[in-house]
Amino acid sequence: MGKSVNARLAEELSVGEHQVAATVRLLDEGSTVPFVARYRKEMTGGLDDAQLRLLDERLRYLRELDERRSAILASIEEQGKLTEDLRAALVAADTKSRVEDIYLPYKPKRRTKAQIAREAGLGPLADRLLADPTLTPESVATEYVTETVTDPVAALDGARHIVIERAAEDADLVGAVREKFWAEGVLRTAPRSEAVAATPTGQKFRDYFDFTEPLRSMPSHRVLAVLRGEKEEVLGLTFDAGDDDAYQAMIAAALGVNLTGTAPATPWLRTAVQWAWRIKLMIAAEADARLRLRRGAEDDAVTVFARNLHDLLLAAPAGARTTLGLDPGFRTGVKVAVVDGTGKVVDTCAIFPHQPQKKWAAAKQVLTGLVDRHQVDLIAIGNGTASRETDALAAELLGELRSSGAQVPATAVVSEAGASVYSASEYAGHELPHLDVTLRGAVSIARRLQDPLAELVKIDPKSIGVGQYQHDVNPGTLARSLDAVVEDAVNAVGVDLNTASVPLLTRVSGVSAGLAESIVAHRDVNGPFRTRAALLQVPRLGPKAFEQCAGFLRIPHGDDPLDASGVHPEAYPVVRRILDRAGVTLAELIGDTRSLHALQPNDFADDRFGVPTVTDILAELEKPGRDPRPAFTTATFAAGVEKVADLTPGMVLEGVVTNVAAFGAFVDVGVHQDGLVHVSAMSDKYVSDPHEVVRSGQVVKVKVLEVDTDRQRIGLTLRLDDEVGRGAKKPGAPKHERRQGGRSPQRADDVGRGGKPAQTTGKGRRPAPAPTGSMADALRNAGFGR
Repeated sequence: MGKSVNARLAEELSVGEHQVAATVRLLDEGSTVPFVARYRKEMTGGLDDAQLRLLDERLRYLRELDERRSAILASIEEQGKLTEDLRAALVAADTKSRVEDIYLPYKPKRRTKAQIAREAGLGPLADRLLADPTLTPESVATEYVTETVTDPVAALDGARHIVIERAAEDADLVGAVREKFWAEGVLRTAPRSEAVAATPTGQKFRDYFDFTEPLRSMPSHRVLAVLRGEKEEVLGLTFDAGDDDAYQAMIAAALGVNLTGTAPATPWLRTAVQWAWRIKLMIAAEADARLRLRRGAEDDAVTVFARNLHDLLLAAPAGARTTLGLDPGFRTGVKVAVVDGTGKVVDTCAIFPHQPQKKWAAAKQVLTGLVDRHQVDLIAIGNGTASRETDALAAELLGELRSSGAQVPATAVVSEAGASVYSASEYAGHELPHLDVTLRGAVSIARRLQDPLAELVKIDPKSIGVGQYQHDVNPGTLARSLDAVVEDAVNAVGVDLNTASVPLLTRVSGVSAGLAESIVAHRDVNGPFRTRAALLQVPRLGPKAFEQCAGFLRIPHGDDPLDASGVHPEAYPVVRRILDRAGVTLAELIGDTRSLHALQPNDFADDRFGVPTVTDILAELEKPGRDPRPAFTTATFAAGVEKVADLTPGMVLEGVVTNVAAFGAFVDVGVHQDGLVHVSAMSDKYVSDPHEVVRSGQVVKVKVLEVDTDRQRIGLTLRLDDEVGRGAKKPGAPKHERRQGGRSPQRADDVGRGGKPAQTTGKGRRPAPAPTGSMADALRNAGFGR
């Protein structure tokens, strides 16, 4: 019997089988990953959320594998063909593809030429020719001529199909050919026609008009790019297996055929081997390679999106301060919304400082009145069209306020990604029913500055637009991964029970959408929750849901100070024991670092709450409800630098990382077009993953290396001592560093443009055409492109 699922998981994750067994039991009982990671460390042996997510994913795969294996065993047994050797082979198979390879000869299928030949009694002819190549095929075939088999040629043709199918259904041979094809094969692409290549759509894929790359080393962004080119009927894809003779030799060895022999049947057998390769095994290997390429590329793309989303969700919050949100625009004006410290909308309007109206003075007057009337602390400016012009308006406003001695708010540029999706959503209509759709965007921008996590959870993660090829990956896989990221982020930070929205509560461990609505409805009718225990009064919120969610729901200024911390209510007795031993009150102990560090977790551990939990409790008492997110900072864009033409090589600027892809990072330096820091320009050391160096939302200093005003392209480096004009590489950089990456188009109209992510708001920067001249040379030297 093969290994159990738990044993296989333990081996894959390099952890104890008892840890896996405990985790699987908890998950099967309905516990969430955040709950298990935070409050069941004793049971899991301290597995963290990343390990638990991987375990959960692999558990799903292995269970699906076992279900499929059981179904196949039942099918073969029903056919009366299940032998002990076959059962053993299926039990030992550790992947879905291996199971399917073994099942192939027994899989019900439409009648094939080989089946028809067997029914006509030609199986023995195939067996005789394989066993004894000294036989003369034409002579032997005459013995099998019947009413159904009209002549020796038909007999030999049928026998050949039997031999071909035998090779195509040999599980070991199929697996070996598949792996050889993957290891040695290459992918070639070319335009389907000159006419298609000349079209605007075709030109977006011009970097792949004469493209060849080994399958095994092809990076995910290029895989998805060429697959999109094929889907849009611009590119033709050809899989080159390599040396055909080598594959035919493998097939011959599996069939016991000597291809170099001189026996009478050798030519016939050689032809059967060639056909087996060309019409069966090569096509199957190509289909498998295509599937493997897509799956690997999708996995990488999902990983990139998940990392960027994680960084964006856990960006530093500005906090509960009155914020004025500006959603910039030219013709339609700048939409304005003021929200108080809790995010409640207190004022809205529209101003028209830019062309064509150019009511600059009137706009400043309106904003001055709003800042004064509502005591505005922060001004959040969307980063879409007219962002820098609106930023200039705000700067002039602040200068006048400063001169007059009035309160001067701080300003920050905020990503608009997904704002329009939120504005038009059903939830936005419910949350802001009296506001026009355009004004809702300004509200969202203001709230994003206050608390990015609380606002972004209202938007489908796929619409936030920080991914790499999110439009080309499996929607189910992407949604499952992104939902896990959002869930982990929300529960890592914790949620204020008395202010959280329904979308935010829905992401809390153990809280469904319906339960979140019940919590808010109960809060609206009965007022703020005073204790966590009061949650049990919410309709349909039972003990299990309470267990899962209570530790992540916080009640600042409630009846029990512990309700504002990450200590789970089930562990409150442990805190009471700690207080009794220390001889102090809870209020005296909270924040008393010296006293808390003097306590030994072992002294308070018991059969239920071990040292890991007690250690976490002491840490929580030191800083109750601590926020894991970084301190709030903003980038200061250089004065007078508002468009690409204002940039010059050698400038050192401050900017914000807007997106991290497999080949580098895009940085907003305040000119409406993000610049690229290629992975080879991130460090003096080799960087295999840009996420090792930067994250979305991070404020960085960059140096401008190259500027192509015509093409709106900006080459940047994080190495401030890089020489200008040498692209994003240093002299003598290893070739593998210069060749990393490539283009990573997000949507069809971004292909071949260096992977600039598409804006989801429909009002952001437009990607420019591919660069030429010196800028193109610099980017290609950096490995940008093929």
